[in-house]
Amino acid sequence: MTSPLGTSQMRFRSGAVGPALPTPPTGFAVAAYPTYAQAQEAIEHLAKNDFSIEDVTIVGTDLQMVERVTGRLTAGKLAGAGAASGAWFGLFVGLLMSFYGGTNAGFALIAVSVAIGAVFGAVMGYLGYSVAKGRRDFTSSSQVVARRYDVLCQPRTAEQARNLLARMELGGRV
Repeated sequence: MTSPLGTSQMRFRSGAVGPALPTPPTGFAVAAYPTYAQAQEAIEHLAKNDFSIEDVTIVGTDLQMVERVTGRLTAGKLAGAGAASGAWFGLFVGLLMSFYGGTNAGFALIAVSVAIGAVFGAVMGYLGYSVAKGRRDFTSSSQVVARRYDVLCQPRTAEQARNLLARMELGGRV
């Protein structure tokens, strides 16, 4: 697995080793693709043809943040989520109290703790929804994507990479 900061290391004065600072990509653009999957496919094609893929870099350009709406938030959903979260916390507290409390009412103590936690969580979830007053009453997931993915290659092997990828593109159309 590689780090976004790179795999090279740098030494600090104390002798500790840490990641090197990020550097801009270098090399010549040998191909451009609209999706990351296509850029990966190009790298796989180069690897299958015994190309030195250590010289290759995929660079996403023209980044944009995409937020996809996944559903609507309602008071009931937030109260239910709060109740579930509170019940889990109540279970944890109840177990701790039953183990270290020294009473014989272990199951009853756990059940009461779960119930109190669920009620408290439901109330807090509902209050959180009512304070928002209809602003941002939806769920979503966000990700950063690029509009284009350039495949860069070091100058010493750029022409070879360009030729292999051109053959791949021609072979895909035939």
